Amino acid sequence: MPDTLLPSFPQNFRALIIGASGGIGAAFVDLLREQNNCAIIECLHRQSQPALDFVNEASIAEAASAMKQRGPFHLIINATGVLHTADFMPEKKLADLQYEQMQATFLVNTFGPAMLLRHFTPLLDKQRGVMAMLSAKVGSIEDNRLGGWYSYRASKAALNMMIRTAAIELKRTHPNAVLFALHPGTVNTALSQPFRGASIGRPVSQAASEMLAVIDSMQPAQSGEFYTYAGETLPW
Repeated sequence: MPDTLLPSFPQNFRALIIGASGGIGAAFVDLLREQNNCAIIECLHRQSQPALDFVNEASIAEAASAMKQRGPFHLIINATGVLHTADFMPEKKLADLQYEQMQATFLVNTFGPAMLLRHFTPLLDKQRGVMAMLSAKVGSIEDNRLGGWYSYRASKAALNMMIRTAAIELKRTHPNAVLFALHPGTVNTALSQPFRGASIGRPVSQAASEMLAVIDSMQPAQSGEFYTYAGETLPW
């Protein structure tokens, strides 16, 4: 990857990847390490020091407090998300709905990221600060034509509303900042494996590179919007 992939960011910029132990998160870290103008890359996940675990709300605030000493950050990426676990797969019909799965899905896809917005947006650099929150195209209400995947769709739609609302508030304190929802597309990761991810998904390095290019292009006027990995605007 050329070291000019992020030319809009200043020399010696600081980056923070949340969910850095996952496939996409780790790919972001690897690519950022190749950037000559990236001086600091902080990684947070459930086993990091400090640890950040959405099951433990206090850990989110504690991790943000620790990162405050290492910021402000020019780039923050949230690469967390859940579609399925060993205990459940996406619901295909209303008869599949049950509390436990919905709660588990919303915890990772909505509640945890919402708390990231609360605690980490203040850490953005006021001159050039971009926070990209990985979302999903299936979270678009207008684009929903197939149905199914109730919890995942709803949790991502709720996340999108959190992002949109937080971006409005952030503009008052950080007028130069960009906060937006980013759809990674189908990527060959554990999340997509049960859905032919290995055959139809893009390699994680390619997906991360494409998304970094979109991130680099983001300007304050685009804060609060929903984009694909190709830089296309998605409907809410």
